[in-house]
Amino acid sequence: MEVDTQHYDDIIIGGGKAGKTLAPALVADGRKTALVERSLNMIGGGCINTACIPTKTMVASANVANTVRNSAAYGVKTNTPTVNLAEVIQRKRSVVQSAREMNLHNLETALDNNLIIGEAKFVAPKTIAVTTTEGNNRLLTAERLFINTGTRPLIPSIPGLTEVEFLTSESIMELEHLPKHLIVLGSGYIGLEFAQMFRRFGSGVTVIGQSEQILSQQDPDIAIAVQTLLEQDGIEFLLKAKVLRVDRTGNETILQIQVADREITLQGSHLLVAVGRAPNTDSLNLAAAGVATDTRGFIQVNDRLETNIPGIWALGDINGGPQYTHISLDDYRIIKANLIDGGNRSTLDRLVPSCLFIDPELAHVGLTETEAQQQGYTIRVAKVDASAVPRARTLGQTDGLLKAIVDTDTGRILGCSLLCHEAGEVISTVQMVMQAQMPYTVLRDGILTHPTMTEGLNILFSKL
Repeated sequence: MEVDTQHYDDIIIGGGKAGKTLAPALVADGRKTALVERSLNMIGGGCINTACIPTKTMVASANVANTVRNSAAYGVKTNTPTVNLAEVIQRKRSVVQSAREMNLHNLETALDNNLIIGEAKFVAPKTIAVTTTEGNNRLLTAERLFINTGTRPLIPSIPGLTEVEFLTSESIMELEHLPKHLIVLGSGYIGLEFAQMFRRFGSGVTVIGQSEQILSQQDPDIAIAVQTLLEQDGIEFLLKAKVLRVDRTGNETILQIQVADREITLQGSHLLVAVGRAPNTDSLNLAAAGVATDTRGFIQVNDRLETNIPGIWALGDINGGPQYTHISLDDYRIIKANLIDGGNRSTLDRLVPSCLFIDPELAHVGLTETEAQQQGYTIRVAKVDASAVPRARTLGQTDGLLKAIVDTDTGRILGCSLLCHEAGEVISTVQMVMQAQMPYTVLRDGILTHPTMTEGLNILFSKL
């Protein structure tokens, strides 16, 4: 069989946030560049197609349903909302398709005929074989390669699980009929977002978590506050629980669960498995390139995103760092600075914000109280209920908690968790002060617009 062989200056494997942004920059730098993406349906990466954008589109629909359901509290009387899940899914598909088409246009414009759709695998350190979606075989070589293949839902080893029809964070967004009772296996970000979403659509929801608390990386007070809010929505929780077996009988999924010293049976119409992410490295044949991975399969990199093989970098989720699109974008910035702009950037000491898109949102940046204590800081802790913020009261969004950790010696903010309306927006103000290494008094004494949620930072830091 004849194989088409081509040489490039640079090859990017995977068109996620880092890869799709890096490709035009390399071309603009005069580099002959190819980008290999396994499917047209994944142009733009997981964020656009199976993660951030579609989930937040559906979260918006769920929140509209909740607003209508509770409209009487605002003096507006409406009928009880009826959720048409098929129409929710169609809206999600439309938003995703629009974003995907925009990204495809941008890549085709930048790369011309060097956007290659197909499966790639290494056959040597600087050589990949690509089987295109048309069935052609191509051999591509390059001076530099950038791996940006992302992750997929992790499927745990539970007896009986593979024999039942379970859902993942991807397949649940294609359901067109509402689950009667959704069981969510996993109490992290992904599981909780879908739990509240489907509860607000009208499903019964039970969340199963292995740890003593949900959101195991958060401080206990924050985790308890989030759980309390979700329980008020009608979500049930089983924590410190281990699933022993999964079966399917008729229209019911049946779980045998160990909770403390007792074994219980839980039945539901649908099961969502949301226990983490697995790296898309198993089909890359990294051994042929000599690229090292950790025990989970994530590619090992240094603080400049370089693998153990010179001339090969790994960007985004695949390198085992924080699994956020904004981190993938910053990985791109590091590569661009170091390889194009003559700079010297790294991942060291970068401040990483996060947001759990429940309602109200939970946003976080920096250290938790627990982490600050473990690292030996002498700290002061400020806390205030969201109901203390005037804007929250005008909106009827008074649930939640604002918390900040401050270094007693320097007055600098070490970390902040905001469980409140628009927390994902407000946290950026805290982050900018932290990055500028300014004291907390900047937020305590700053003139912030009234009434806004950001004004809550005046109130929070005045507690110190």
